[in-house]
Amino acid sequence: MMIECPYCGAENPAGADICSECQQSLTDLSHPSFDTPVERGLMSDRIEALSPKAPLAVSPQTTIGEVLAKMISASIGCVMIVEDDQLLGIFSEYDAVHRIGSEAAKMADRSISSVMTPKPITLDSKDRIAFALHKMHVGGYRHLPIMTESKLTGVISIRDILGYLSERVGVLT
Repeated sequence: MMIECPYCGAENPAGADICSECQQSLTDLSHPSFDTPVERGLMSDRIEALSPKAPLAVSPQTTIGEVLAKMISASIGCVMIVEDDQLLGIFSEYDAVHRIGSEAAKMADRSISSVMTPKPITLDSKDRIAFALHKMHVGGYRHLPIMTESKLTGVISIRDILGYLSERVGVLT
């Protein structure tokens, strides 16, 4: 379900606190009823309830080979590219397959900044889980950086949301 911002007309997912276009408050616009604990949780619980994991951060000069080795050894699906406490980009399994593929050995000494996704979409730890799910669905993302007071503090994956949903579905049985 989408709600229209009365200030700029942009469509936003129900449950969004602010308009994604004009940043105006949307908190008073939708008060839908929820039939299940899953629906109530998605619309009321905040991303911080997912306990976002600490992100693995690397500098933009880190080599592709080093990043791939770190991802494999840590069994993680993405790394954040950070410089001077600023999030510059994200590099994920998707990037490894689609931007590097079979050229990994040839590209191992290149900097990760040459294949990262720059300026990734981020969410705030206070955003609702439904908003995160919507962003992931619309953008085709499996990982999202989480910010708290404009600082990178975590990362969530679709697995985190699936785990959250699985716990709530268990409440129903």
